[in-house]
Amino acid sequence: MSNLFIAFFISCFTTILIIRTQKLHQRFSGDCLLDGPQKFHTTTVPRVGGIGIALGICIAIASNLRSSPDQGFEYTLLLCAAPVFAIGLVEDLCKRVSVKTRLLFTAIGALLATILLGAQIPSLDIPGIDYLLTLPALSILLTIFAITGVSNAYNIIDGFNGLSSMVAIITLLALGYVSMVLGDPLLARLNFTMASAILGFFIWNYPRGLIFLGDGGAYLIGFWVATLSVLVVARHSEVSPWFALMINGYPILETLFTIYRRKIHQGKSPGQPDGIHFHSLIFRRILNSKVIKNENEWFSANAKTSPYLWILTTLSIVPAMIFWHDTAILIAFLVLFTLSYVWLYGRIVSFRTPRWMHVD
Repeated sequence: MSNLFIAFFISCFTTILIIRTQKLHQRFSGDCLLDGPQKFHTTTVPRVGGIGIALGICIAIASNLRSSPDQGFEYTLLLCAAPVFAIGLVEDLCKRVSVKTRLLFTAIGALLATILLGAQIPSLDIPGIDYLLTLPALSILLTIFAITGVSNAYNIIDGFNGLSSMVAIITLLALGYVSMVLGDPLLARLNFTMASAILGFFIWNYPRGLIFLGDGGAYLIGFWVATLSVLVVARHSEVSPWFALMINGYPILETLFTIYRRKIHQGKSPGQPDGIHFHSLIFRRILNSKVIKNENEWFSANAKTSPYLWILTTLSIVPAMIFWHDTAILIAFLVLFTLSYVWLYGRIVSFRTPRWMHVD
């Protein structure tokens, strides 16, 4: 339990320290581009919130003085996450790292996790494919692809105050709960500790956006969530492999839909930003930024956007928590969740938003 308090306190203290000293480092750490398609802030804001989260989780794990085999596992997970966080932080500071380079470093972290931690997808409960996955090379490649994809997904959904960080907290709490049900205190502790570290950042990011997560923070928490999702399945054969997919339903679906929209519909590189993510549409079409008259209304609309996606996230996470052992039910809920996502997106983008989504 002390790990949770340490992770929260260190993250919270480091984050406010970064905010209070931003005039000293904003030349490097500040997000000063205000006119991009995914920019919804009006002043320069530090984008290195991942530093507090990283310090929180590192110090919390290091403070665990008891000698046990678990310590080696925890330190190894930190080692695997190091290149992922590092390349994201470099992008936050220099703003010149390409998407391909970030994905490469994330894939390196994923490869380390598969080799050193045994974070490997053993099967998909699909005849034929499961036979192919008995080949270690194919199983490792699939796992690297999955972890890298989810890590990048958290960067994609990091568009509004509190969005990516709260989605991660909700997911980590759910993963921690299932780990406890399975009698795996190590995974439960790793999930809850990271959730605490993210919470230390969240209270300064939401609702007014005093600091941003940045690529370092987004890739770190995405990697952590993805790796622990795979580990739950790898360490417990009774858990359906579709549990890892369903519990990350929203960020995965947003990423796949983004790739489809940019590559197929728009005919451009999937790495180029656009302004029609689900969260962007909610801000523009439902909360109607066109009628925002002052800065206070702007911040209010920004803060009201994320809860829509928090609710959407729970629609995939709750079934995953309940039916973590049943592949058929999880697939059925995943199909239902996908259809609901596509239907809502289509309604909003065509200016036919359901009445129940509007708020005063």
